[in-house]
Amino acid sequence: MKECKLDEYDGVVCVGGDGSVAELCHALVLRAQLDADSPEKPVKPVLPLGIIPAGSTDVVSYSVHGVRDPVTAALHIVLGHLQQVDMCSFSSLGQLVCFGFSAMFGFGGRSLARAEKKRWMPSSRRREYALVKTLARLRPEDCQLSFLPAKKSNRDQDQDQDPESEGEESWTTNRGLYLSISIMSIPCLSPHAPRGLAPNTSLANGSAALIAVGNTSRSEFIKHLKRYSSSSGQFSFSFVETQAVSAVRICPRSLIGWSEEESEEEGESKTSPIIQSEGAAFPWNIDGELVEIANEVLVRVHPQLITLYGEEVDEAESTVSCSCI
Repeated sequence: MKECKLDEYDGVVCVGGDGSVAELCHALVLRAQLDADSPEKPVKPVLPLGIIPAGSTDVVSYSVHGVRDPVTAALHIVLGHLQQVDMCSFSSLGQLVCFGFSAMFGFGGRSLARAEKKRWMPSSRRREYALVKTLARLRPEDCQLSFLPAKKSNRDQDQDQDPESEGEESWTTNRGLYLSISIMSIPCLSPHAPRGLAPNTSLANGSAALIAVGNTSRSEFIKHLKRYSSSSGQFSFSFVETQAVSAVRICPRSLIGWSEEESEEEGESKTSPIIQSEGAAFPWNIDGELVEIANEVLVRVHPQLITLYGEEVDEAESTVSCSCI
């Protein structure tokens, strides 16, 4: 994406899973920043991105099209249907980590880290193993969670809003133990969560859903997870809090990390490193990819930062009569 002459093309099409999609979306925004000579501020890419799902979950494609179907995705590209979609930037200590749509800290990050260490397993077995192992060793993260509530405004206002102006507003800060913290700027539909991991947000409402799961018993946490496969009730628990936010800051209160414990657990030497970095890090699941970060993380929502081929599900249902789209 850094080397292509983009003015020769009308769009970009990706055939792959969420990892490929996240990589390409990140590259498109970075390329737009390079072209605009704007290294600090995200710039909306000129070219739209088409996603033909070919992965194991295809969360982004599923969220955009409402179905996980390559033909539907291809038809949206052919017909030129365009959908503006919010994205998030993830940064630590003032340095950009990546752009993406969703992130999970705590349970989601730890289970993915365990799965990544068993790449020799089939994908479904690997996920099941990681899920069971992480539940068996379930423990909360002691951290400080701060968020900036989303402003209620229409889409045009959201699009023109300067994210830096948010610094003038007051942050809400909570300290405590959390089993899971998720930040999602799209609904994150999947075969395992037909209403989405974040059903209270949409593709382009200028905000992200913050879902904070406080410390509770293993049985209660499992009940919460099982609700995602049903039609409702995922958040009907006293230990689950949801907020519409424009920015989130997560700072683990103990930056000791977790690599030593994991090494013992997997039967490895206590001195064998899990990560190649200067200090211990915490595992994050960002768009299905494992990212290990040793310091606090700032997540900021950028309204309608990228254009994807597709049509938002509610709009598609109300305007299109053809059953294939």
